[in-house]
Amino acid sequence: MGYIGNGPYQGVLTGGNIQDGTVETTDLADDAVTTAKLSDQAVTAGKLHTTLDLSGKTLTLPAAAVTAHAPVSSVNGQTGAVTVETVTKSATAPASPSAGDLWYDTTNNVMKHYNGTTWLQMSNKFSATGGTVTESGGYKIHTFTSSGTFVVEGSGEVEYLVVAGGGGGGSGTAGGGGAGGYRSSVTGESSGGGSSAEAKLFLNVGSYTVTVGAGGAKGTPGTLPASGANSVFASITSIGGGAGGEGDNSSSRANGQNGGSGGGGWFYSGDSGAPGSGTTGQGYSGGNYSGFEGGGGGGGAGQVGATGGAGNGGNGVASSITGSSITRAGGGGGGGDSSYGTGGSGGGGNGVAGQSNAADGTANTGGGGGGGWTYATGNGGNGGSGIVIIRYAI
Repeated sequence: MGYIGNGPYQGVLTGGNIQDGTVETTDLADDAVTTAKLSDQAVTAGKLHTTLDLSGKTLTLPAAAVTAHAPVSSVNGQTGAVTVETVTKSATAPASPSAGDLWYDTTNNVMKHYNGTTWLQMSNKFSATGGTVTESGGYKIHTFTSSGTFVVEGSGEVEYLVVAGGGGGGSGTAGGGGAGGYRSSVTGESSGGGSSAEAKLFLNVGSYTVTVGAGGAKGTPGTLPASGANSVFASITSIGGGAGGEGDNSSSRANGQNGGSGGGGWFYSGDSGAPGSGTTGQGYSGGNYSGFEGGGGGGGAGQVGATGGAGNGGNGVASSITGSSITRAGGGGGGGDSSYGTGGSGGGGNGVAGQSNAADGTANTGGGGGGGWTYATGNGGNGGSGIVIIRYAI
């Protein structure tokens, strides 16, 4: 006969043989209680001390108690049931997630949790240096207005906006310069040319060169305007805006050039030049001539340049990647005799009417330069430089 708690005991130990709260640590030898010693359902919540120390021991649960291989988040002391928070292991994000869900990204080998809006990385946490750094809305933002280096510590996904330099406007009787190519991966926003946002970019530890494209030089009598320079970040390249067409009476006459967005065409005294084409996913074509003397508008990231003797530049595209909505990559306006085309929203320069010099595209917007007018003496406007902006959740 043995003693359990306060009284003698003989036979199989069942829940009814033990008064609540009577078994003390001193009643049991180390490793004395094994599975074979207990009847089914013998140990209920009431039979256990408030604190159950299982240090160094293995707790085995029946399959029905655990719904998936997952970390235990809580134990219900009333029923003994284990509540688990499941972890999805997959190469793509789970569909229809709820706040607090966990996902192990097998493609990039990182753990993430869902905050109700987006998946945030938990392991191998991403951080970086380079450019001008700000914070807004739970993101760290790196803005490059000139070329530099983005240095990554850890690994993870980033969103980007890469805008190339705008094209220069043509000189006399000229089309506006096309806007620089516009590529964005910001969720819910758009890339140029009417395209949806691109996929986010996953970066590993390392240094990434950032190239901010310069605006194309303006056209002058006897000198053709230049297209804008490309902007580049990692594997993302945005194409410089196409130069505006030039109707100067010297040998420098030329069509509008192809680019991120195309340069505007022109018409003068029965002669003409065609507009340039934009790049798919980056911008639109320049505006054509219309039989009236002057130039068409340069294409913008969000709109085709207007057709006409002095067509308006195409509008750009707005982005809130920095926390504020800013429109960039507008096309330059065309030059004309009695009227001029206005630059598209997003930094496009105005053309001119009956004057010599058109307006430049705005710096760090990728706006196209305006088209000049005065025959054989008018200057176009310089294209605006581009910009590269990168952000990631913190």
